[in-house]
Amino acid sequence: MSTSQLTCWKCGHNLTDVIFPMSRREECANCGADQHVCKMCKDYDGRGGCNEPRAEQVSDTEKANFCDYFSASGAIFKVANDDKAQRAKAQLAALFGDEPEDDANAKPTTESAVQPLTPAQIAEQKLRDLLGD
Repeated sequence: MSTSQLTCWKCGHNLTDVIFPMSRREECANCGADQHVCKMCKDYDGRGGCNEPRAEQVSDTEKANFCDYFSASGAIFKVANDDKAQRAKAQLAALFGDEPEDDANAKPTTESAVQPLTPAQIAEQKLRDLLGD
């Protein structure tokens, strides 16, 4: 298998200069994600399990492991834009009827302080006051 076929499971970046057998410490040069992980293995079933019956169960399929049966799959991974934090923010915004905010716009500006609060913002502020945030 040539190294040009390998892409990072997390960001989709082409992996270069990978020496086989792949080291447990192999990381993506672009995002820093571990590459000797279940998601990169040809035996990973996509549902969090392994098709290799002799392999030990791994609790975190996105962290480097010591599996002796690891073999890079060569699958082409695409960037997944469903970051856990972004999904959580979107769910919270939907709960209060707001639009999800970008990280750059998370802090209110002086202009937004002058504008009247929406009912959703008032409810959010009351909730924050109750929780002591």
